[in-house]
Amino acid sequence: MLKRRASISLRLTFWFGGIFFLGWVLFGAAMWLNLKSTLTGERYQTLARRVDRLQDLLRKTQGEDQADRDQDFKDFANATGNGLAEVVHADGSRVFPSPSPAAKSFPWPEVHAGDTERFVQATDAGQSYWVLLRAFVLDGQQVYLLTAAPESGNLLVLSRFLGGLLASAPILLLISSAGGYLLSRTALKPVDRITAAVRSISIRNLSERLPVAKTGDELQRLAETCNAMLGRLESAVKRIEQFTADASHELRGPLSFTRTVAEVGMRSPRADAESRQAFADIVEESAKASVLLDDMLTLARADAVSCHTALELVNLDAVVKETCELARPLADQQHLVLSVTMGARNSSKVLGDFASLRRLLWILLDNALKYTEAPGRIEVILNEASGAVTLEVRDSGMGISADDLPHVFERFYRADPSRSQVEGSGLGLAIAKWIAEIHHAELSVDSEEHQGTVFRVVFPQAAA
Repeated sequence: MLKRRASISLRLTFWFGGIFFLGWVLFGAAMWLNLKSTLTGERYQTLARRVDRLQDLLRKTQGEDQADRDQDFKDFANATGNGLAEVVHADGSRVFPSPSPAAKSFPWPEVHAGDTERFVQATDAGQSYWVLLRAFVLDGQQVYLLTAAPESGNLLVLSRFLGGLLASAPILLLISSAGGYLLSRTALKPVDRITAAVRSISIRNLSERLPVAKTGDELQRLAETCNAMLGRLESAVKRIEQFTADASHELRGPLSFTRTVAEVGMRSPRADAESRQAFADIVEESAKASVLLDDMLTLARADAVSCHTALELVNLDAVVKETCELARPLADQQHLVLSVTMGARNSSKVLGDFASLRRLLWILLDNALKYTEAPGRIEVILNEASGAVTLEVRDSGMGISADDLPHVFERFYRADPSRSQVEGSGLGLAIAKWIAEIHHAELSVDSEEHQGTVFRVVFPQAAA
């Protein structure tokens, strides 16, 4: 069993929302990385300026007493970087005493020969720091200047930026999905109109065409293609209808002649018993073929002409009474009970054609007579309710299987072999359906195997 796929508008909504969200994720990631790089660059510039000032200080104090130089370095370190600064020799020994306990215990990076400048990260007490190491010549000796600054401020800014991105994700996803849905519905609205127009076109109105908007896009080409296809279908259907009507009409003459000759031969005194039986068989088959041709001609006319039959006010009770009286001898002959139930007023008025309505009811009764075995029952029920007139034909026959039920109104459709043993052309119910349509009525069927069948015709009630 094929799974039903989501509609195009829904799929476009998902795609649009997904692509928009993916773009937003990529944009957010790029912005986060750019912000991180910018903050890191600012931290480097801060430490570089601090080292530059330290270099200037060391140059200015070269001729001073060592104790004064030590104090100047301590004051500088505490004033500019919370005491996180050191000046060390290549072997790691300190040129000046550590300006603060924090600097003394700080995990400064090791100095390597050949270092000129390094910008690295370090961790102290679970907190991240940036450290700048730069080589410097002091009193003719190679020393290294170290200064550090915490990264907590940068991390806080990055955390808040990321939190803002995550908080805005549902809102942006909702907005993108809504925008995608509105765009897809707007884009596909012409397709819905084309679909509705195509659904309204059937075999009875193939001359209708889809409206073509001169937009020059795919929708215009789709409408033009559909109209071209409808034109080809209309031409093919007309040829088939014409052939059916012509064939039915042309065959009626030879069939009538054959039947007449057979009837004359059957009454001839010179014919023996075997010849009379052969003539009788010819008469019987000719009669069946004539009925089939009449039905085919009726349906050909139904296809060729729109459903605009002249309707007049008809008493449906009279139709039921007359038709049931014609069917009652056949029911008695088959030992079936035919009952009729009508409303108390006996005046169910509908707009229709008396002869066509009588043929509709006769087809339903004939179907019930064929498929109901003795002792069986056939009920014809006519009632009015809620502005509608309902005509039902119920039987206690063999019923119709669930597989065959959707196809009973199709032309030439024959049900399972057990039902196909009954003679028929398979056109009766198709004609009944057509008659119901021209009367703006709805013909339906309910059935259960071995339990019986109910054909129901619902007519709109005629205004008084």
